[in-house]
Amino acid sequence: MTATVDPTQGLPEEDLAFHVEQRGIDFIPENERWAKPRDIAGMWAGASLNIEYFVYGAVLMGFGFSFWQALSLIVIGNLSWFLVGLCSLQGPETGTTVFGSNRAGFGPNGSRMVAFFNWITQLGFEVEGLILIVGASLILFNKAGVHTSSGLKVILVIVAVGIQMLMPYLGHATMVKVLKALIIPFGIIFIVLLAFSAGHADPGIKAQPWVTWQLWTAGLAFTITLSGLGWTECGNDYSRYLDSGAPKGKVVGWLFLGGAVPEIIVMTLGALVYTFLTKPSDAAAIWNGSNPFEAFQNQSTIPSWFVVIFMLFVIVQLFGINSLDLYSSGVTLQALGLKLKRYQAVVLDSIICLLITIYAVLNSSFSVYLKDFVDLLIIWIAPWCAIYLVDWIMRKYRYVPSELQKTDKTSIYWANGGINWSAVAAQLIGMVAALSALNTTFRIPDWMHPITASTGNEWTGAGLTGADFSVFMGLIVGGLAYLIIASATGTVKKQRAKQDALLGS
Repeated sequence: MTATVDPTQGLPEEDLAFHVEQRGIDFIPENERWAKPRDIAGMWAGASLNIEYFVYGAVLMGFGFSFWQALSLIVIGNLSWFLVGLCSLQGPETGTTVFGSNRAGFGPNGSRMVAFFNWITQLGFEVEGLILIVGASLILFNKAGVHTSSGLKVILVIVAVGIQMLMPYLGHATMVKVLKALIIPFGIIFIVLLAFSAGHADPGIKAQPWVTWQLWTAGLAFTITLSGLGWTECGNDYSRYLDSGAPKGKVVGWLFLGGAVPEIIVMTLGALVYTFLTKPSDAAAIWNGSNPFEAFQNQSTIPSWFVVIFMLFVIVQLFGINSLDLYSSGVTLQALGLKLKRYQAVVLDSIICLLITIYAVLNSSFSVYLKDFVDLLIIWIAPWCAIYLVDWIMRKYRYVPSELQKTDKTSIYWANGGINWSAVAAQLIGMVAALSALNTTFRIPDWMHPITASTGNEWTGAGLTGADFSVFMGLIVGGLAYLIIASATGTVKKQRAKQDALLGS
């Protein structure tokens, strides 16, 4: 049946802006593929021109780096957006989400394990955004003379969760339209902040005495994970609305421009503001504390009226980026096998986020939450990303979309009991490798991360003094392990032959 089209928006009715999207993890037919690479890039740009990355830049300075050291980390770390581009090339081919495509490499049942990791990850990012929304709201209440209390925090969380459900509940087209529309106003607000900062920023600020090459690697792992790598498991959730013939180079190029460039700019601004907004003795404590926005509260450099406007913009922005996390967590729940419609999954996730966020805002520091979360994220996502891309290459960049929709033994991707043990084994090996080189913020025995411990095993409040090569170990070891094991077992080779037969080549 041919989809009817709304002439005012040019979108098929299954994915109209400000209507409830009906599609979830199911296949998107060609006649419903309305997006162009620049549309997806615009959505990512709207999400990347975001206060979260401003905070990440300031928190990075809180490690003790000089501005120029932080800038090097920001630029190099955001090169990981090329991985997001590569992990968005399967959507146009398969017409489904990341963890619909992932059924090929891991098997329909094996993929559920990794989908569960991703679901937890998206919940974590949603909670992070909600904590910052509450933090910005508290600054506004303090400006109005309202005393902060636990009860106020709980009320703010409940209201924020209710508001943030709206865009992901409506769906893909709504988020693309809204996030693209936010680019200009939020670009302006950051330019104004830069203007206030121009005469006060001190890019010549020196690194603290404890900054070593080992700490630089920890900062790089932090930046890579919170820039591109942390979005790789979401790429195809949005690119699946691209035409199957979308040029791969344009997809990767547009996504890099839309994601990396705004993030580099906003993270750099955060690092610059860190250099002057608070006294050097207080800066690290505030930006690494329970509410990083407190740095805007007791200062005279930036006018109070602008702080109020900025915090209002911050709240709107955070709802925007949280919509991506909540949308992806919803379709990931479907990939886990829950018999829920996409918008029903959004509601379920929102309820869970509500409970976790209430606990977090009452019992945790934002920076501690963020750094612990990054550590856990690296362990699974680095090896998975490599395995996902290696599997795609081994299949000669092709899948059979109809077979990915099957979750029983009739699928050519069924493997062994619905599990491709080559991928599962490589995932576990890659996770061990990532952990072996991870500099954690929480104390674990040296034998669990021997590479880090061997480069410095003196414990400080921020972790070991050792280096952090976890991202690279996870990517390299996970990818190589899968290439070797899958080649030895021949599972992918057999499935590829079946693919070729079904695809006619």
